[in-house]
Amino acid sequence: MGLAVGIVGLPNVGKSTLLNALTHAGAEASNYPFCTIEKNVGIATLHDPDLDKLAEILSPQEAIPASVQFVDIAGLVQGASKGEGLGNTFLGHIRDSDAILHVVRCFEDVNVVHAPGPPDPIRDVEIVETEFLLADLETAERAAAKWRKAGKGGRGVGVEEAAAFARAAEVLGAGTPIHAMSMSPRERDILTEARFLTAKPCLYVANTGEQDPKGEGALPRALRQAKGGERVLPVSVEIEEEVSELSPEEQQAFLEELGLEETALDLVVKGCYRLLDLVTFYTIANDKLRAWPLRRGSTAQQAAHKIHSDMAEGFIKAEVMTLGDLVRWGNRHALHEHGLIHVVGRDHEVHDKDVLQIHFKA
Repeated sequence: MGLAVGIVGLPNVGKSTLLNALTHAGAEASNYPFCTIEKNVGIATLHDPDLDKLAEILSPQEAIPASVQFVDIAGLVQGASKGEGLGNTFLGHIRDSDAILHVVRCFEDVNVVHAPGPPDPIRDVEIVETEFLLADLETAERAAAKWRKAGKGGRGVGVEEAAAFARAAEVLGAGTPIHAMSMSPRERDILTEARFLTAKPCLYVANTGEQDPKGEGALPRALRQAKGGERVLPVSVEIEEEVSELSPEEQQAFLEELGLEETALDLVVKGCYRLLDLVTFYTIANDKLRAWPLRRGSTAQQAAHKIHSDMAEGFIKAEVMTLGDLVRWGNRHALHEHGLIHVVGRDHEVHDKDVLQIHFKA
């Protein structure tokens, strides 16, 4: 399973256009609110030069890059958590996402509709994030009530759960997101299952318009100041949609002409990897070489689970090679001769660019 990213924002801020630029999904994108009334899903595969190197060395029949699934939901409006607009219907679609990509309009154009009035990135972000808080508050209150009811049967059932969700409701009611809540490891385990929206890492795409592709204007500057430069990605969504239709060579030339170094996809993927602290590992099996994202510090068994739960449950061992050793020695046979293929157990920490062959019983 690859990385899943939910695209959110107010109506008509460029979400569907961004999805098309990232994934060629063909989502409808028009200059009026609520153009999107169903969720749009697109898959982007990641350019990975290291995967290409490994494919040359290991000669698999197929080399499969890591992928990102982007889900664009209907624009959220004030009151969405209580049924206003269309976005409330789709809040659940983001609960399964690993991260949130919040698109914020950061350009002036009287010809492009913007429902709340003149673009104001701070106000616009607050509208959406308040709806996330209110939706999470409802989730926490409902869960706390459920566990309190379960506890009435005696035997201490649900006491910890009821307390954890009650405290989460108190924190959310005070306007604090779940990611900022201090909690014990046990509380964290309990609350993780609720998939709170305000617990998810978030990147902000400052849609800068065609006149400011580097995001040097006042509106993107204000967003960076409010949310931190590392979490704000300046992207001219309209330009990126044009770039996505070009060949790689034409893309590079066009970006250089604009003074840009990377496509929106590269910016978003690098931002998500940094935000989620991900590494890339590779598997070789059945003559297929494949790249996977994984949380830094994860074990070999957790890497196996990333591929399939059956592999994790039946995990026996993993043979591990490093990209550096394969590049240096040129083939797997040479690594065998030099003792550079390591047999490891389930608790072995997987490192960036490790190549794993996982052995398991069905």
